[in-house]
Amino acid sequence: MQKAGLLLGARVWKSVRMASSGVTRRNPLENKVALVTASTDGIGFAIARRLAQDGAHVVISSRKQQNVDKAVNILQGEGLSVTGTVCHVGKAEDRERLVAMAVKLHGGIDILVSNAAVNPFFGNLLDATEEVWDKVLSVNVKAAALLIKTVVPEMEKRRGGSVVIVSSIGAFSPFPGLGPYCVSKIALLGLSKNLAIELAPKNIRVNCLAPGLIRTNFSRMLWKDKATEDSMKKSMHIRRLGEPEECAGIVAFMCSEDASYITGETVVVGGGTPSRL
Repeated sequence: MQKAGLLLGARVWKSVRMASSGVTRRNPLENKVALVTASTDGIGFAIARRLAQDGAHVVISSRKQQNVDKAVNILQGEGLSVTGTVCHVGKAEDRERLVAMAVKLHGGIDILVSNAAVNPFFGNLLDATEEVWDKVLSVNVKAAALLIKTVVPEMEKRRGGSVVIVSSIGAFSPFPGLGPYCVSKIALLGLSKNLAIELAPKNIRVNCLAPGLIRTNFSRMLWKDKATEDSMKKSMHIRRLGEPEECAGIVAFMCSEDASYITGETVVVGGGTPSRL
């Protein structure tokens, strides 16, 4: 057991030295296998593209087949190693199929980016119904935890891996009218902290991305008119909306050997929006 631990430590240190020397920089994720949920549009799509550009074999997913087909065609047209399948993360059978597909196609899983989320409610927090709370917490929090649970055994077979959970700046500075959604994103910070502790002995790192106001269809209600957009910008030091690609590079870094000594952390990509609990 002690000898195995020393070998694992040597392997990790070798990876660190290679990363610091620039050896792995050209294709830092070469031959890694990555799952990205909710990845046919917006931030998820940008992350999937960047991971593939950095050398990973990426399996994307979405709830609708036509969205999967469109995204796969675009990314494969760019010469990237990308496949996809339908996956509603709230359904156990879909989660299991997503994982099984990656293992069947590529032999294992090294990276998971948990990006799927819903927001079926806009209004005062105390006006949210029990149905709203059940849906938001089930998809945004419970499904993320259960998907990670399904993936971890595959990462163990590879002697390590990287998980990135997508939270939100709303976990630190709640958006007006999005109470249940923001509460769920706070819960993801706690999920990443707890899992980082539990999975470190397995050489699996768990980190969080907290995007600010990024220009996507999902966030449209927060920037759909100039007055709303200008109001949101007041809390930012960089007075503009972010782009999905500005999140993607951070995730690629967190999944690479350059981040081999980082776990349990949250990186905020929010243009300077206040981000401390």
